[in-house]
Amino acid sequence: MKTDEQDAVNAVDSFWRRHFAELFGQPYRSPRVAGSYVGTDGPPCGGEPESVPFNAVYCRPGDFVAWDDNLMAAGYSQIGDAWVYLIIAHEWGHAIQARLRADQVSVAAELQADCFAGATLFGAAERGLLRFERGDTQELQETLAAVADDYPWTNESDHGDARERISAFNQGAQGGVRACLA
Repeated sequence: MKTDEQDAVNAVDSFWRRHFAELFGQPYRSPRVAGSYVGTDGPPCGGEPESVPFNAVYCRPGDFVAWDDNLMAAGYSQIGDAWVYLIIAHEWGHAIQARLRADQVSVAAELQADCFAGATLFGAAERGLLRFERGDTQELQETLAAVADDYPWTNESDHGDARERISAFNQGAQGGVRACLA
């Protein structure tokens, strides 16, 4: 699983490093990867001392991505390795939003991050930065359904339901980054 986490970070960062400037006309700066934590032992974000257990996050004030090992392990064992790639690509999508002009960021920020994740993963695969294995596309759909708004810390409208999340991801996968812009 740790190898998949590192491979996901490398593929996603490489994709944006290659394409951010051409898409948005400004230099790309990678977010810091704080990586994994367990429970509430994650890095503080914007004055909040504790991380949320069983979650992944992009922290805008600290410009980093981090994820709970328990979240990654659960998805990895129940759904498969594509889980790891989607979670990291989604949080990286929030880092990309933080680098855009306000008029380029959707009010449905979580769905736009799913769209960016689709554009990133499929774009990275097209460019040889990662390779989809048999069953990965099904695992991606299952991951999106599994992380729809059914957690105690989310409101029903935060991330969208499974259908909305899958639709946003597929929009990016099929249309690329430009299909995700507000």
